[in-house]
Amino acid sequence: MLVLSRQKDESIIIGDDVEVTIVDVRGDKVRLGITAPKEIPVHRREVYEAIQREKKEREEKEREKKEDK
Repeated sequence: MLVLSRQKDESIIIGDDVEVTIVDVRGDKVRLGITAPKEIPVHRREVYEAIQREKKEREEKEREKKEDK
């Protein structure tokens, strides 16, 4: 894992298309602004994990339907 120190209004660049900017720092919370192309999904980890669980459940149900036929 790469660990970087940044201050408010400073950014990091990921690849050629993604920029992460420190928008605000309040206590132990950091607000990030993320600029990325629309085809690159950007989610908080808990949202991403929920999407993956739903996707897996949907695939399992589809597989069960195919097996029942």
